Amino acid sequence: MNFFEKNVRKLAILLYYAAGVAIVCMMLITTVDVLLRFAVTIYARTGWTVLAPFRPVAGTYELVCYFGALAAAFAMANTSLVGGHVAVSLLTTLLPKKVQAVLKIVVESLGILFFAIIAWRCIVYAQKLKATGEVSMTLQLPVHPFVYGVSFGAFAVCLVLLTSIFNTPKRKGANQ
Repeated sequence: MNFFEKNVRKLAILLYYAAGVAIVCMMLITTVDVLLRFAVTIYARTGWTVLAPFRPVAGTYELVCYFGALAAAFAMANTSLVGGHVAVSLLTTLLPKKVQAVLKIVVESLGILFFAIIAWRCIVYAQKLKATGEVSMTLQLPVHPFVYGVSFGAFAVCLVLLTSIFNTPKRKGANQ
């Protein structure tokens, strides 16, 4: 494993853990919001003054949406790294090993192109959001950092696919 591949692997794992943190944040925010909404409902029905100061978390929907986008974007690189995506290989397993290797390179090259376009367009979109000062409705959070995060996740997938392409001839050659 060379220096580039080792660092791409570390980046994918780091982003995977960041995706996990985003999911935990989503869970905590949602749980706290539900509990506080329940306290408000109990206060409305019973009038218990001890529950009077409780209010639902403002901007829960926004935060869960943003964290969800980051979780999905950051988990993509590690999913590609470990081959955790859904693959239908019914026909390709019938092909010779060399044809499978070429087909794998073609598909991963198209994947790089696809995710590079996603990364590029997200950067363009984030720049527009930043220039216009777009913020979320409730919390007034700037939107562009989250879009840059999605772009970074797509770029990381490009790096993972690139290392996979460079390793395809080695792996296929070792198996023959």
